[in-house]
Amino acid sequence: MLSPLRTLLKLPFLSLLAAMLLGSQVADAAAARLKVGITLHPYYSFVANIVGDRADIVPLIDSEANPHGYAPQPADMVRMMSMDVLVVNGIGHDTWAFEILDAAGMRKKLKLIYANDGVSLIPVAGAATGEKVVNPHTFISTTAAIQQVYTIARKLGEMDAANATYFRDNARKYALQIRKLRAEFDAKITGADLSKFRCATMHSGYDYILQELGLQVTAVIEPRHGVEPTARQLAETIDRIKAAKVNVLFAEKYFASKLSDTIRQATGVRMYSISHISSGPYTPGKFVDEMRENLNTLAQAINDTSKGA
Repeated sequence: MLSPLRTLLKLPFLSLLAAMLLGSQVADAAAARLKVGITLHPYYSFVANIVGDRADIVPLIDSEANPHGYAPQPADMVRMMSMDVLVVNGIGHDTWAFEILDAAGMRKKLKLIYANDGVSLIPVAGAATGEKVVNPHTFISTTAAIQQVYTIARKLGEMDAANATYFRDNARKYALQIRKLRAEFDAKITGADLSKFRCATMHSGYDYILQELGLQVTAVIEPRHGVEPTARQLAETIDRIKAAKVNVLFAEKYFASKLSDTIRQATGVRMYSISHISSGPYTPGKFVDEMRENLNTLAQAINDTSKGA
């Protein structure tokens, strides 16, 4: 048996050893935390709600950068090289991310999660050649957004098996929040006459949510986002809007074009703004908050036309 004196002498050593072991475990845990990169604002919200405090999120570009036609910056490569995985749209909305991958020499090194794996995609008319391209705005939706959340959670769980169940449970809770948005919308338009609703959009960013709600788009003003129509195309679009008796025009909240005012004045349509969820601070609540606002706007437009306002 150790004497009391020898026991006292040994305690500091044991305490030091325990502290060293604990510090090593903490360091290992920190090193094991996934660094999850994201390219777009909705993906920040998706990942934040999935991983909670068990992974770090690294936005590839600054929060105020315009993701439409973005020009890669040197700082983007630095951020990319710190990531373990990058969540991408991969169907046209973040083509600049692949330019950064190549510039950083990370194309074959960094694991990618394609958020749209499994999502039913909507084709849209492309350039003047008549080429068909895929509509990349899948996140302006509730059903497609939920599908993306589950895809991201599953893929992250494959990379971090210890937290796979946690990620999956969080994904289910978050999906319930998104489903509630649709329930709130349905309650707001109960009794509305949808037959009176005829809309045009400034560009094709809202096709997924409108299709999900059973609403048809009569005309799209911009042939591609940020590409203004020619004078002839604009005149033809205005004629089509008048002939179809379109009564609603949806413009983008953050990047609205002056064309929207021109069309409103020429046709008399009522104009409403919808968020593209592509600007402002990256926050866990951004997607749900802005989609709720979008659905409230859609409900207002439907009710206004139903009442003949």
